[in-house]
Amino acid sequence: MNQAEVSQLMSKLRIRVNPRHKNLKSPEGPQGRLNKLRKTVNALFKYERLELNYTLADETRGYAERLISEAIRHGDTHKPTMEMADYWIEEKQLIHKLFKVLVPRFNDYQTSYTMLYRAPKAYPEIVYPRSVLELRGNPFPVILPQRLDQRNFIHNVLLDEAKKAYRAEKYEEITKSLEEQREE
Repeated sequence: MNQAEVSQLMSKLRIRVNPRHKNLKSPEGPQGRLNKLRKTVNALFKYERLELNYTLADETRGYAERLISEAIRHGDTHKPTMEMADYWIEEKQLIHKLFKVLVPRFNDYQTSYTMLYRAPKAYPEIVYPRSVLELRGNPFPVILPQRLDQRNFIHNVLLDEAKKAYRAEKYEEITKSLEEQREE
């Protein structure tokens, strides 16, 4: 098999996934860990934005990305993809949302399908790092503010003109001092 054929065998995730899973403690053991992840993936597809502990959000992000990429790659007619979606998504109407809403939304994306932000700590109460996990293109307002083009605000225009005038004055002083040095 050459390199081109190998890359077609498995979908490529657009995020870095740690080869070792995070230690999500659960009294039920490994099955409880998977149940917690299933509930979180289910909630992510349902609400499209979650606030939770960073370790759980980071682990959930990998599973959600994989599920979306497999759904885009194979569609809803592929039996293993449908079995994977049936396992990870507990509410069955969300399977419909995955294939009919999210797949068309993310079909042309060249970046990851999810965003993970670190949330600020409320110092005395929360000890664990919090984060916000969201699907891209969700209907909610953006978390990070968009930078406005502030060049044309009046104070910036006035400051730019003052800088130009100051530099022109300094250049004249430098040229006068150089001419005086040549004359000497």
